[in-house]
Amino acid sequence: MTEKEKMLAGLPYDAWEETLLNDRMNAKAICHQFNLADPTKLDERMAILSELLCIKDKAHIEPNFFCDYGYNIEIGSNFYSNHNLTIVDVCKVTIGNNVLFGPHVMISTGTHPIDPIERQKTEFGASISIGNDVWLGGNVSVLPGVRIGNNCVIGAGSVVNRDIPDNSVAVGNPCRVIKSV
Repeated sequence: MTEKEKMLAGLPYDAWEETLLNDRMNAKAICHQFNLADPTKLDERMAILSELLCIKDKAHIEPNFFCDYGYNIEIGSNFYSNHNLTIVDVCKVTIGNNVLFGPHVMISTGTHPIDPIERQKTEFGASISIGNDVWLGGNVSVLPGVRIGNNCVIGAGSVVNRDIPDNSVAVGNPCRVIKSV
């Protein structure tokens, strides 16, 4: 099994292996190009990211945008992200239709071993899924392995470390459901 196959399967892998390093550098170059593009040329700027991300239809991402690989990110129709979106996509990130992200949202599928010796050698991840008609407020962090259901609102500053069921309003650190929609 290659290091890339291990990564995509959520198994411990060596992130500094040549193929993965090259993939990350390619993603970072495209993000850099996007982040420096003329902000008044919306279609041209988003066309840069379409080389990297799987975008179903209409999407708008404000600069700055950062990701590790890009090819693990699937974005549905009518997506909007405010400034400074970071997606650590060592595993699949699926974002549904009609999703809104506030500024400074961080989605991270990547994590590291607790053991300090293992942490020096490997990392691993778990996929993240965000349903349709979801709104993540500013400064929300979504951690590895989380599923956020359809029709959810996640309050600003929340740290989502467990699944959030459909039709929920959830807030806090750790993020908890406070009511149903």
